[in-house]
Amino acid sequence: MKIVRTIASIVTLTVLAALVGTAIAVPAEPAVVDTSTISILAAGTLSITAPANVNLGSTRASGTLTGSLGTVTVSDTRGNLVAAWTATVSSTDFTTGPATPAATIGKANIRYWSGTATATSGVGVFIAGQGTASSAVVLSTTRTAFNLTAGVGNNSASWKPTVIVTVPATALSGTYTGTITHSVA
Repeated sequence: MKIVRTIASIVTLTVLAALVGTAIAVPAEPAVVDTSTISILAAGTLSITAPANVNLGSTRASGTLTGSLGTVTVSDTRGNLVAAWTATVSSTDFTTGPATPAATIGKANIRYWSGTATATSGVGVFIAGQGTASSAVVLSTTRTAFNLTAGVGNNSASWKPTVIVTVPATALSGTYTGTITHSVA
């Protein structure tokens, strides 16, 4: 656009010089200054962290255990102009000894609720999968734990999910172990 204006100004000056009969110096072509800036961000990552081991306590057959899994954190350092992610949670069956029916607490007996965010950073809409205990979901299938929509740039979210385990009446006594997995994509 500057070049077009400069050319139009030169033409106007040349016409005036011919009419007046006086020599007018034509300005030299203006220097073009590039003022655009390009920022290159280092490639970041999308990651999730959660406690490695949690002891939910003990109860009897037909009892219920409720406990916190500790803080789960998603960190997104990819710097995307349009950032979005979904954290999911899944579970294995909990077993003691041989995986017989009496020695298994099936994942259908394990409920989960994320609770609301305990901390967030960055720009975006942070949405809890299950904000309250009344919206706890059964972990018989993979569930959404938390997500980010309409994000911009780097961001993070932390939450402290709660697990509710209903022990079947036929359960053997013993220490049951299982794996609850958080993932993010």
